[in-house]
Amino acid sequence: MLKGTKLISCFRRQFCSSSAQLAAPLEGVRIMDLTRIVAGPFCTMILADLGAEVIKVEHPKGGDECRNWGPPFLGGESCYFFPVNRNKKSICINLKSPEGLQVAKDLACQSDILMENYVPGKLASLGLGYKDLAALNPGLIYTSLTGYGPTGPYATRPGYDVIAASEGGLLGITGPRDGDPCKVGVAMTDIATGLYAHGAILAALLQKKVTGRGQKIDVNLLSTQVACLINLGSNYLNAGVEAKRLGTAHASLVPYESLQTKEGAFITICCGSNQQFEDFCKRIDLPELSVNPKFRNNEQRVINREELLEEIRARFKEHDSDFWLRKLKGGASPYGRVNSLKQVFEDPHVKDVGLVEELEHPTAGRIKVVGPPVKYSEAKNDVRLPPPVLGQHTDQVLRDTLGYSEDKVSELRKCSAVA
Repeated sequence: MLKGTKLISCFRRQFCSSSAQLAAPLEGVRIMDLTRIVAGPFCTMILADLGAEVIKVEHPKGGDECRNWGPPFLGGESCYFFPVNRNKKSICINLKSPEGLQVAKDLACQSDILMENYVPGKLASLGLGYKDLAALNPGLIYTSLTGYGPTGPYATRPGYDVIAASEGGLLGITGPRDGDPCKVGVAMTDIATGLYAHGAILAALLQKKVTGRGQKIDVNLLSTQVACLINLGSNYLNAGVEAKRLGTAHASLVPYESLQTKEGAFITICCGSNQQFEDFCKRIDLPELSVNPKFRNNEQRVINREELLEEIRARFKEHDSDFWLRKLKGGASPYGRVNSLKQVFEDPHVKDVGLVEELEHPTAGRIKVVGPPVKYSEAKNDVRLPPPVLGQHTDQVLRDTLGYSEDKVSELRKCSAVA
């Protein structure tokens, strides 16, 4: 565990290492991970990729709930669990037993960061709240990831991605123009919250370099989702404009949507400037559109949205996707095929950059994961360990991290404090 000047010297060593011997930026940082499902585990996995030792604390009976979210399953493990839990160790602690609580406190004292996603007040009722643990370890960065934060009328409500996305406005602006609200295909509110938390933890680590003290961080799903409304939130706050569902279209840019082609597939196009629009019109053999006064700038294109898109949509249905991809290649405006997952993972660019990596899992055999999307020129950010099976590292952590004797480990097992 890193404290005070030791943390400063560690950071200096990591950032001064040569590119020939890349170091992991968070090597030597220990995280006690009391999170489950997606948002918290996604955050701690990002930190684990950067070299932190992440010890995932799970309940002996079942562990992280998403271990059971399936099918599909491989080797008794849910595929849902794999993408957010690599590079971690798993230890099973029964927090309902006095002995288990003491193990948890001992682990918190040996950690730089604790992350949890319990309902506010739950861990404090067990003696594992921020004030309790900060008294034992003043350098601890204690991160609480909740549905609604520690205060306010919703504070004690459980939080899930789709609920925060509903209450935070995302579902209301997602879906076909005349259709029902739609959830995004993956848990983007969870993911965004995990990213906010990961950035906050790194900022707290940097501040700890100066102060030597830890602190409490609160991050929640609803606040994250409201913050992620960005331009649509600003449109309402500053101009009173209520957002509407537009399918794949954009409220402030036209043309900007997925267009159906002759064979029924879709290509998404985006024109963010007049120059891009002019080039796009030439490439689809409708150059007259770019000189039409009704479409001369983006403001006019938004006003006359349907008239413009009627012509463009009809044009795209005249040819198949491969034809249009050839026509748009090399142009000024961004474009892309709407891919199935099969097409995504067979895409030559995705293959060339090596996003997908393989790991040997203890029960599932060879599994594939999408590795870190961020690359560093002077640091490691990599996939090292497969997602752990439940309790895989209990004995290792008790002996090596906490220094417990074999007799003590045996006693803890006998009284069901650990498993």
